[in-house]
Amino acid sequence: MLSLHRLNIIKLPDVLILCWSFIEPFIPEPYDPKKASSISQIKPADPQPSCGLDGLVKRKRLADSVREKSFLLTPQTGPLPLYKVPLKEQHINITGCKYFTSGQESPKPNRTIMVSGATGAGKSTLINGMINYILGVQWEDSYRFKMVDEGQSTLQAHSQTSEVTVYKIYHQKGFKVDYSLTVVDTPGFGDVRGVDRDREITEQLRNLFSDKDGIGEIDAVCLVAQAFLTKLTKTQEYAFDSFLSIFGKDVAENIRILVTFADAQQPPVLEAINASGVSCPQTEDGLPVHFKFNNSALFADNTANKTFDQIVWNMGTESMRRFFESLNQIETIRLVMTSKVLKERQELESSVEDLQKQVKLGLAKFEKIRQTSKKLEENEEEIRKNANFEFYVIVTKPVAVDISQTGHFISNCEQCHVTCHFPCKIKNDDEKRGCFAMGQDGYCTVCPGRCFWNVHFNKNYRWEYQVFKEKQTLEELKEKYKKATGEKLTLQQLIDRLKADYKRVQDEVVRLMEKAVNCLNRLKEIALNRNPLSTPQYIHLLIEGEKQEGKPGWEQRVESLMKMKEHAELIAKVERGEELLQINHPSVVLHHLSRSWGPGGPVQVLGDLDRSQV
Repeated sequence: MLSLHRLNIIKLPDVLILCWSFIEPFIPEPYDPKKASSISQIKPADPQPSCGLDGLVKRKRLADSVREKSFLLTPQTGPLPLYKVPLKEQHINITGCKYFTSGQESPKPNRTIMVSGATGAGKSTLINGMINYILGVQWEDSYRFKMVDEGQSTLQAHSQTSEVTVYKIYHQKGFKVDYSLTVVDTPGFGDVRGVDRDREITEQLRNLFSDKDGIGEIDAVCLVAQAFLTKLTKTQEYAFDSFLSIFGKDVAENIRILVTFADAQQPPVLEAINASGVSCPQTEDGLPVHFKFNNSALFADNTANKTFDQIVWNMGTESMRRFFESLNQIETIRLVMTSKVLKERQELESSVEDLQKQVKLGLAKFEKIRQTSKKLEENEEEIRKNANFEFYVIVTKPVAVDISQTGHFISNCEQCHVTCHFPCKIKNDDEKRGCFAMGQDGYCTVCPGRCFWNVHFNKNYRWEYQVFKEKQTLEELKEKYKKATGEKLTLQQLIDRLKADYKRVQDEVVRLMEKAVNCLNRLKEIALNRNPLSTPQYIHLLIEGEKQEGKPGWEQRVESLMKMKEHAELIAKVERGEELLQINHPSVVLHHLSRSWGPGGPVQVLGDLDRSQV
């Protein structure tokens, strides 16, 4: 704007001052960086008079009005007092998310941006710069606003829990943009808490995008990166890839790189992003579509003659103007496809976790058949003489593992003693029908008994099946199956029952494999990026990167990555269509059994098992 003091007029009649203050806001003046150094340091009077009906109506700028309603942050940590933008928390039932509003509802259109960046990328300061720009804060003003507390963000980055935070800033008269703005502040992927935390962030975003009170559309997906990065580390690549993997393909053209700590030169990070293969739209010169920001002058001292800081401030203002004007030119995308991607990823993860359990269970049952048959063969004479002859067999038992410190909810089936969904967003047991594991008919799609939803409960533990060696007698073994079938079993029938147990597990593995393959195929069709944690080679590089960087807590992160590698290797086998329960034929066992058990005995049973290519 053309300011009065730029006219170099020392004294003017009062009426001219009054009328000039009225027409001044309507005189457009494009930003000219050549004039930046000549701007005077004189502070404007507060408030300015304007020509109202009576000629003496007082007018306040929006920034001044908001300051009066804001909370002064103490102690003052910089040269200028900082005010916390007045926010009202909306109580939404979306696990892992917080929702704040500022101002009164407005009929103006809304634009939504999602912002993600690693710790130290300058994301919080960038968001604070946005709110100062929108409210019309000027270099000469004796105050600044904060919406996001950088210190709190840093604490959250190292805490057990941190939320996805939504800020909806309703349009007010005096805004520098002609729309309301929603900012989705997303915790950065790849931080010190490891891949388990990254999975939590994905779950939080799934909750936010799928809930009726959440976010249903997006205008820009913004990745914050420091200008000076000449090469992305594997952890930084992973952070970008992980964030983009949650979106549908229809969001591809809405991705923007927000470059912080930038100067007049081309930011090296743009070439680094290209070299890493991060998926984002390109400009005509082959660089990622981006906007440069430098917020170093946002909270700088403006009381002294600091021409350089003022130039940086004006450059920042121009960057903000270009960015927010561009939002009006981007097509708003409904997050329907993205919600489907997140649902498919959750279903795939659930299927693979169940697959891991069932494969272990199947191997344990096969080992039980092998060892039981072998023990029966080795101790044939003793068993015939003494039905209470004891021998060791392999058994699998559920073990309760404490989750009380994770802050997560869970769905445990108390009839089958299995964990059907973890983490689960449903806290109350009487609402478990809404759990992801439940089908439309209300029956669980995960637990072996396909039990009804009302026998699933939120507990402070999860069930994990572990393998044990246990002493048993032949009569105890037969009694177990007698209770299940109500009939007395011969030795041959006992082995048949063991084989049937194994066959049921094998069928469940096939079902889960088909389910996982369907998820993978759908994700190939609709997902913007492949989840990097579904590729064993990628995880191997992450593990090596953690070892080389040696940042605090790397051992725990490597341990989590090793578990994820097993998970990814199983996905790779499913994609290749490999037989997950492929077991070497028990030819040695059959050879030994053939000497003691004739036709119709365990040899025949295991022979059938052999021919079915278990």
